[in-house]
Amino acid sequence: MDVEPFSHQSVLAAEVLEAFASLPLPPAGAPLRLIDCTLGGGGHSALLLEAHPLLEVVGLDQDPAARAAAAARLAPWGDRARIVATNFAGFTPDQPAQGVLADLGVSSPQLDRPERGFSFREDGPIDMRMNPDKGEPAAELLDRLEERELADLLYRLGEERLSRRVARRLVAERTHRPWRERGTAELAYVIAGCYPPKARHGRIHPATRCFQALRLAVNDELGSLERLLERAPDWLVPGGLLAIISFHSLEDRRVKTAFLADPRLERLTRKPITAGPEELEANPRSRSAKLRVARRVSPAPP
Repeated sequence: MDVEPFSHQSVLAAEVLEAFASLPLPPAGAPLRLIDCTLGGGGHSALLLEAHPLLEVVGLDQDPAARAAAAARLAPWGDRARIVATNFAGFTPDQPAQGVLADLGVSSPQLDRPERGFSFREDGPIDMRMNPDKGEPAAELLDRLEERELADLLYRLGEERLSRRVARRLVAERTHRPWRERGTAELAYVIAGCYPPKARHGRIHPATRCFQALRLAVNDELGSLERLLERAPDWLVPGGLLAIISFHSLEDRRVKTAFLADPRLERLTRKPITAGPEELEANPRSRSAKLRVARRVSPAPP
């Protein structure tokens, strides 16, 4: 497995370290454990393992390239780091943890590798699967959905205001040649053509919201997040910490609502923590990152 292309700069690294600075101590002889739900290249886990000499990390990721890169990066910590090939939505821990971390969304290496099909910056297959060995590529979704279904998806998951116009054009295009025979650059070009000329050259590319919607749909990202928010509090010991980094309003809204409404959790961040000026300059992709933290409260007495 080629691990070098999965070099990734973890967002809000200092803020994550601060959030987990005071993990509750386990009973004598028991491990101090953290579940990294989105291991990626292992950046956050490496920092936490270095900061907490007694910490053990269980890292989850469905992307084979990410797991290979993380295995190399976390090798110095030996059996203190265990990697599990799974989507966090389907995970059940064998014992509770003092911390749970999730860094949602797509990683820089996934965006930067054209063959993964997440980005339109370089042409590649219209894929967008985080696990390239499982599920339906985005091109097949584009070829399968009826116009109304596609418009609803683009509006609901991408908040695309021209969703009906875009869906009509995408469906018309596939009658000439299916999307599975095309690439991300052509898809972005067709979507941009649905916008007035003056709106095609703004700070955000016109295809950005549609690409987001397709990626969220292909990977069931919001469904997976909702399952995590439902289950993760039970993965924690009383006093354990749950930290989630989101990258757009659809995710952040769900995290905020869950932290407020769940009686198992005490919200520790009234407002999301965002990147400071230095990180924004060094890593522009951190500009949309929002970190929220909650604490597992003790069970109510019977």
